[in-house]
Amino acid sequence: MPVARINGIELYYEVHGEGPAAVLAHGAGGNHLSWWQQVPLLSQHFRCVTFDHRGFGSSRDLPEGPGADAFIEDLRQLLDHVGIERTALIAQSMGGWTSLGFASRYPDRVTALALCDTTAGIDNPEIAREMKSLQATMQGRLAVVLQRAYSAQFPEREPARCFLYQQISGLNVHVPSDLLTKLTAMRHRVEPIIERHIPTMLLVGEEDVLTPAKTMELMARQISHAQFLKVPGAGHSVYFERPDEFNRIVLEFLRAAIPGA
Repeated sequence: MPVARINGIELYYEVHGEGPAAVLAHGAGGNHLSWWQQVPLLSQHFRCVTFDHRGFGSSRDLPEGPGADAFIEDLRQLLDHVGIERTALIAQSMGGWTSLGFASRYPDRVTALALCDTTAGIDNPEIAREMKSLQATMQGRLAVVLQRAYSAQFPEREPARCFLYQQISGLNVHVPSDLLTKLTAMRHRVEPIIERHIPTMLLVGEEDVLTPAKTMELMARQISHAQFLKVPGAGHSVYFERPDEFNRIVLEFLRAAIPGA
C-alpha cells in the first residue's frame, strides 16, 4: 500500500500514468476511490496522483490532530515525496480548500487549477456570508451535507452509481467532527493566481444546492481570467454524476493550459 510518511502521519496515495502531473483532490463525501471514472482516461495523458486527505479513507489524523488545517502542508509534502515540482490541481468540493490554498501559497508550483463545485475558501466576504448561511441550515453536520451531494434525480436515474457513491463515502470513518467549522473559517487569497495568470476553471452542476452556481459566478468575477462552466443535469458531484462530460471538459482545459499535454 503506497503510504507517504509526511507531516506527522501516514498519507495514502496512488500514482497512475506518465506525463505532466495532475493531482486530484477529493471532496468530503469521498477519498481516492472517488476518481475511478477519471483516472483511466486522464492517466493516458498525465501522471495522475490521487490521495486520501487526512481523516479520510486510509489516511488517519493524529489524536487531537490539526485536521483540515494541515491539508495544504500535507499536499506540499506529498508532492515532494513523489518528486513533483509542478502540477495541475483538479479539486472537488472540500478538495478546493486544499487546492486553492496550495495555489495561493505556492503559485509557482501550479500549472493549472480546476475548482469544481466549491467556493474553496476564497477570500470574498459576500461568498463567505452566503456559504455560512447555507451551512447554518445543515447545523454543521457532515451527514446532512452528504445527503445533498448529488442531484435529487441521481438516485433514481443512476441507482447503481449512487449506491457506489454511498459505499465509497462510507469508508471515511475517521473524519473529524469539526471539519465543516474549520473549512468555513478558512480564507485563501486569489491575488497570486491572478498575478501569475494561472489557468483556472470553475465548474459547477446547475442543480448544485451545496455550492450554488450563482455563488461560483461571484468567484468568476473575482478571478477574471477563469473559465466558468455550468453542467446541466448534475448536482454537487458533476465528476460522479456526469463523468463523460466532466472528463471531456477537464481534459480539454488541461490540454489548453499545459504545453505538451
